[in-house]
Amino acid sequence: MKKIPSVDLNDFLSEDEALKQKFVSEIGQAYESIGFVALKGHFLKDALVTALYSEIKTFFDLPIAVKQQYEIPGIGGQRGYVSFGKESAKGRKQGDLKEFWHFGQFVEDDPELEKEYHPNVEVKELENFNAVGKETYRMLEKTAKYVLRALALHLDLEETYFDAFIHNGNSILRPIHYPPITEAPEKAERAAAHGDINLITLLMGAQGRGLQVQNHQGEWIDAIAEADELMINVGDMLSRHTNNKLKSTIHRVKNPPKEAWGQSRYSIPFFMHPISAMKLDVLESCIDADNPKQFEDITAGDFLNERLKELGLTKK
Repeated sequence: MKKIPSVDLNDFLSEDEALKQKFVSEIGQAYESIGFVALKGHFLKDALVTALYSEIKTFFDLPIAVKQQYEIPGIGGQRGYVSFGKESAKGRKQGDLKEFWHFGQFVEDDPELEKEYHPNVEVKELENFNAVGKETYRMLEKTAKYVLRALALHLDLEETYFDAFIHNGNSILRPIHYPPITEAPEKAERAAAHGDINLITLLMGAQGRGLQVQNHQGEWIDAIAEADELMINVGDMLSRHTNNKLKSTIHRVKNPPKEAWGQSRYSIPFFMHPISAMKLDVLESCIDADNPKQFEDITAGDFLNERLKELGLTKK
């Protein structure tokens, strides 16, 4: 596959059963072959997108001393600010050329789960930063719910199979700033080749060149969304749960050509995580003689903790 397929969520949300099945088939085939789709028809309004980019650009322009006040020690970067170069891809020592912010779940009606999660960090300097972040989180979470409903049908599961696992799930909204490059990086990239940890990732800001996906022939292909599209990919949790039927594809953010070093890049992924108690045991429907069980049983919480250690965000 040389190009990321495009699908329209309005097909799935329509009352036309043929259109709904068309969407299920298209997204299922895309995730089995390349692990990525570009999605139209999501729930993000243009005004909200504009407001979010304005807020995050203003935040990242704050003095480093101000931003570092929001870097919370001892929580593996799960909330608030994570400074430049602190995160590295699995298996790499070089830190990625980025800084970022984490919004986490806004728990509803579950005091025990609220205790499990770290509280969101309030930015005092920007009046609308947290409210805009929260609304974006909600709209991406809503979009992700319907994508997962389509995938449940593709996997011959009940349509709402994932709903209980993602309600109050441990999802993360991560506005990322890739600052201008001031000198030739020796080995570091804006985001080194990696797979995502979670169920699915919804990415804002893939409209320009930079994001690349590795297809099954080992070729790197550009993943460029239209202005009204989100790029959505399978994460390792969903790949594991489906015995690699749905592919978690390696991807990266390349450094720009030298003439573009002076420009910042912004992207905003939403990492859809389930509640930590979800069992990622391989689905029986994804095991057969040709596809024996590939993964040991594990919960989403334990899998996440393992990966945070590998990324250097928590201590081993």
